[in-house]
Amino acid sequence: MRAAEALYLDGSLFRGENPRSEHVRVPGGMFVFLLVPRHRCGYVLQVTCL
Repeated sequence: MRAAEALYLDGSLFRGENPRSEHVRVPGGMFVFLLVPRHRCGYVLQVTCL
């Protein structure tokens, strides 16, 4: 979230397209998240444990 804050300094005024969801692999699984600058938040869409 801190990185998103640096990319979208004022998310409420953001008028571009929302970024696509991203996959992140972590030890033991992965998760998919989506940043929505206009909502000023991120959403975890899926968590997969292997």
